Amino acid sequence: MQQLFTTRTALLLVPLASLTALALAFIGQYGFELQPCVLCIYQRWPFAIAALCLVALTPWVRPAATWLLLFSALVLAVNAGIAVYHVGVEQYWWTGSEACVGTTGTARTLAELRAQVMATPVTRCDEVAFSLFGISMAGYNVIFSAGLALYAGLAAGVGFRNKHR
Repeated sequence: MQQLFTTRTALLLVPLASLTALALAFIGQYGFELQPCVLCIYQRWPFAIAALCLVALTPWVRPAATWLLLFSALVLAVNAGIAVYHVGVEQYWWTGSEACVGTTGTARTLAELRAQVMATPVTRCDEVAFSLFGISMAGYNVIFSAGLALYAGLAAGVGFRNKHR
């Protein structure tokens, strides 16, 4: 069990889990034609950043490995926050931004209406594209990102503790 929280193990598992999340997102998009909304795209970036932690396994970056792991924990925690916001937009707990749901103003002319319709995103953030057991993909991302952030943070804490012994 202690082996699971070593910096080296975490620097393999966190990027692999992040790459798996990205792979699932792209499989959903291109394999099952589930077009992502703006918030879905935003949620992919932290996984890409966390996947770059693999570079910490190289000898010249290894001294900063624990710091990179802590950084990936913070990035994944931010991703969990974005996902919580996305779930809130899907559940109508709050309104998404104009990039998510389009403009909400009323058009006074046909030209304004046409511009408003053309500016509305093709895939809206407040529409659940897919859910499993009543949980949307954004909901699963909350769970996955928070769990992975917790694991990376704990592993970084173990790494810092072992350095100061």
